[in-house]
Amino acid sequence: MENRISATIEQQALANILTAIEDIEKNLPLLINLTSGERQGLAKMGDKTLAFVNKAFEYAKQNSSVVPGFLDMDEFDKDVSLVASLNKVTKPLNQLNEKINDTSMLAGSEAYAAALVFYNAAKSAAKAGVPGMKSVCEDLQVRFPGRSRVVNPPLADQN
Repeated sequence: MENRISATIEQQALANILTAIEDIEKNLPLLINLTSGERQGLAKMGDKTLAFVNKAFEYAKQNSSVVPGFLDMDEFDKDVSLVASLNKVTKPLNQLNEKINDTSMLAGSEAYAAALVFYNAAKSAAKAGVPGMKSVCEDLQVRFPGRSRVVNPPLADQN
């Protein structure tokens, strides 16, 4: 069994990390949550759309005579600026989140593999009659529903 990660997070470090996350949220009181329906109904801003929006904004500033009266340029400016600022935050957070998810996945995979090794050893010990192992196996077997063995399956009615 290869062990690719062997680490722990000290309690103080974890507390510092959680405090830093709280600080980030406190500095971004403007953040909102959307429902899945709201997300589906919104235009998405990828790299190409971002470039289009930035160009359109610059052209609108330079050609105010063409800007419709109902287009609020101050709000357009705020939205463009907010997207730029949030992208500066989002990109490093996405990279950090990917590393956290990958590390968690690897550690979880290794922990699950170790648990399976123990479970198989406990099953062998239970078969050998080691006291207490039957109840351990029964408790762990809950993870695998529908896989219980039926020693004598009922016979189908032959009539």
